[in-house]
Amino acid sequence: MDSFLLWALLLPMQVGITLSQNGFQPPVPQGVHVKPDFASQVLSVTWEKDSSSPTLSYDIQVLHTELMEIVYHDTVDVKLDSSGKVYHWNWTSPLPLECTSHSVRIRSRQQSLTSDWSPLETIPGMDIPVETAAKMYPQDKVVAVGSNITVCCIVKEGNFSRTKFLYRKASLNGTQLSRRSYALTLTNQPPSISSGTNVICLENNDLVGTVVFVGYPPGDKDLVCETRDLVSVECQWSKGQDTHLLGTRKTYYTLNGRDCPLSNEELSHGESLYCNSVCGKLACQLKATMVKGESTWTLEARNPLGMVQLTDTADLSRRVWPYAPVELTAMEIHSRYARLHWQWKTEGYKTLDLECQVQVNNSGHTHTFESTGQGQSEAELSDLQPYETYSVRVRCRLQTETWNWGDWSSVYGFQTKEESPDALDIWVWMDSNQTGYVKWKPLSKSQSRGKILGYEVTHGNPEDGNSVKLLQNNYSLPLTFGDSDEHVVMVTAWNSAGVSPVASITFPRFFAGEMPTYKVSGIDRGFNLSWAAGANASCGYVVEWCPTGKWDCDVQWEKVPAGNTSARIESKVFEAGVRYNISVYACTSGALELLERSQGYVEELAPSQPVPGIKAQQSISDIVLSWDEIPMESQRGFISGYTVYINNNSLLIPIVNITDPDIRNYTMRHPSPGSYKFTVKAHTSGGEDVGVTVDFKLNPSTDMLVAEILVALGAMTGILFIITILCYKKRQWVKKTFYPDIPEPKVPEEWSTPPKMLAVEPCSPNTVHIVVKPEVCQTVVPEDEEGGDGTEEAPADTDSSDAVHLQYYNQVVDHCSQGSRSTDSSASSSTSMASTRTEVTYTGIQSSASSSGGSIQPEAPLAAGYRPQMAPAPIEIQAEPADVPLLGEFSGYQPQSTWKADSPESASLNSSLGSPTSVSSSQFLLPDPASEEGADRAPSTTWFHNLLSGKP
Repeated sequence: MDSFLLWALLLPMQVGITLSQNGFQPPVPQGVHVKPDFASQVLSVTWEKDSSSPTLSYDIQVLHTELMEIVYHDTVDVKLDSSGKVYHWNWTSPLPLECTSHSVRIRSRQQSLTSDWSPLETIPGMDIPVETAAKMYPQDKVVAVGSNITVCCIVKEGNFSRTKFLYRKASLNGTQLSRRSYALTLTNQPPSISSGTNVICLENNDLVGTVVFVGYPPGDKDLVCETRDLVSVECQWSKGQDTHLLGTRKTYYTLNGRDCPLSNEELSHGESLYCNSVCGKLACQLKATMVKGESTWTLEARNPLGMVQLTDTADLSRRVWPYAPVELTAMEIHSRYARLHWQWKTEGYKTLDLECQVQVNNSGHTHTFESTGQGQSEAELSDLQPYETYSVRVRCRLQTETWNWGDWSSVYGFQTKEESPDALDIWVWMDSNQTGYVKWKPLSKSQSRGKILGYEVTHGNPEDGNSVKLLQNNYSLPLTFGDSDEHVVMVTAWNSAGVSPVASITFPRFFAGEMPTYKVSGIDRGFNLSWAAGANASCGYVVEWCPTGKWDCDVQWEKVPAGNTSARIESKVFEAGVRYNISVYACTSGALELLERSQGYVEELAPSQPVPGIKAQQSISDIVLSWDEIPMESQRGFISGYTVYINNNSLLIPIVNITDPDIRNYTMRHPSPGSYKFTVKAHTSGGEDVGVTVDFKLNPSTDMLVAEILVALGAMTGILFIITILCYKKRQWVKKTFYPDIPEPKVPEEWSTPPKMLAVEPCSPNTVHIVVKPEVCQTVVPEDEEGGDGTEEAPADTDSSDAVHLQYYNQVVDHCSQGSRSTDSSASSSTSMASTRTEVTYTGIQSSASSSGGSIQPEAPLAAGYRPQMAPAPIEIQAEPADVPLLGEFSGYQPQSTWKADSPESASLNSSLGSPTSVSSSQFLLPDPASEEGADRAPSTTWFHNLLSGKP
């Protein structure tokens, strides 16, 4: 096996070597001929066979002649044609053959040996010099969607500048093929519009172009053939997707090789002249004979991009699609029954077993009746409504085959006869104990069963003749009742066919606000109601509703069957924001019984007007707002409360939300005086009203001022009362603290005589002895001897005959400056108050008129000696500085240092009689106020402690 393969490989080499050694040269192909097909861009090449040569291969080259550019080169093995003498080979050019000249040459090949090339066979293009005009190729080319196409532009002779292509608003550059020819390849082409896509070549100011049509090959499908007139066949198929090709490039159809004229005739918008009830289907009709057995039909659809074939096989006798019945009419019409009849245009249908369908339409409701039979041409309609208008139409199909229904006939209308009306739905509306209205609902078209001509209302017994007839447009009648307990009313309606059954009702007792009401909320534009079962309810219940506050309202009602204690009421007359009174009555064997009443809104809205009558008033220091209730018709919902706002720079700030709708006032407690602006809004579950605003200025309250004054006075009175009680209980302590006893001289009786001129005569001086006797320790400053050097003489009174010489012995006694002192045995004065007592002995001024003496014993917690009324001359006192305490520590009498010697008046002399006098002055010694303050200062530091401790 291996040796065989090796031999097979070496044999050709050996043959070639042998041929070459023998001088064999493959012959040059002869009779080369090239034929162009410009439409398909194909070059057909033929050449003759050399009979002396063995089987050869051929090298073929295709060149663009002007530039000698090789565009194709290949070695091919070709076969002889049917004659056995000529070789044939085809080549498809990627660009139109007109774009430039093409040349073909061939050479023979025997393995590695080749012949010389045959002479060039040239197909001249349109770019040769003799064709001087500008051109563009291809013209009106049709290509499939997604393919590539090459176009070329041949410019005028002598124009050699760069050429531009314009395609879909884009400027593109081409490839130069020759001196005048340029090519452009367009890739992945989308579907074009019906008029094609323009490609323009622009060179300087010269413009030339072409149109490219891009579309799809035919896509038709679903071929179905049937018969309608029983003498021809009609085939239908679906068109498929749009090919985007029109005119000469459209799709042509043939059925069994025969043209389909209706499908091939095209309208301006691209649709076929034939289009059945479901557009998008095409049809083709051919004459045929109704024979038993199957037949085959073939449809061919073709356009420049391709072709499709569809086939259908069927027995036409089982594929009958009937035409629509004609001359449809009603043979008989009754109140609830009618009989229809129709005709067939095709005589052959009378022998077919048909199933027909009658469609009946009444006020938008559709019903279907069916009838069958040979050549069926009539149908009966039952269960119709009296005095109703109906429209009917008919279609049929083969009874034995479930093939397509035929076409619908034209619509035919008729009206059924009348019947007696149904019983009326009546109700009563009481507006007082003896007056009311009887009302009834208009009968619907199905209930009236004809045209209502009028109504008859009978009040009381029919034999009494108390009846009233009304025209058809009246639906209520006012009635007046006597004193009987029950009032029966009967109402009937009539039309041309008869009178309705009697509808009767017994008037209920009048209730004028005696029954309590409760609130009910609407849901989805209606009310869901429920109630307790009535003990006497024998024939159901009646729900009545009417807008609140209207005695002449259009009352509505609805009857509920017995055994049901709930209902949902809906009405077209229900309006949002309107309050309705809803009453539930029990239907009994006698008069109706009212079970309950309620009020509600189907939808609550915000009040349509703000609260009326708003007022602001001042109550002492409060602001009181009040307003009135919103009228019922403006509430538009149940008032759930009020919100009070205060306006602050156009900003509403809520200050209180009143949730009780019965409270229509608000008090703002103790606001500051000033201007206020309040807004009050009522609210329901539907929202707040727009609000009403009131301005108010709060002034300071005079009543409050008076009250504050009275309160202050009362508080002060109470405090004073408490102080008075305390002072009364502590009166001894208060007296000693604030009003101590002040020693005062005892005035002789002679001094009580009326004032008179006092004649001062010389008298002998008097002496004043002050003796301080301390209980613990006593210190006495010795007196100066009379006539001593330490005295200071007072000037003598020039008015007296004798000189007056007064001496004052100032004794200062400290409390305990030294441990022991020697007591003067000649001292005659002693102290008697507390631990120290100061005894003052003085001698009054001696005169011829009178003389007296006395002593004053003041009491004080601390004792001290008398001090001169004027600053005395310095007196040397033999005492150590430590033995002399500060004067501020003593109390008692002190000199009147503010008194002047030259200012005594005679008028004030009597008041000073008996007072101690200075040695060097004739003036009396009086208590010094400053000294008094100093004397009182020490005990005042402990009075509050004594008050709290309860000491006197």
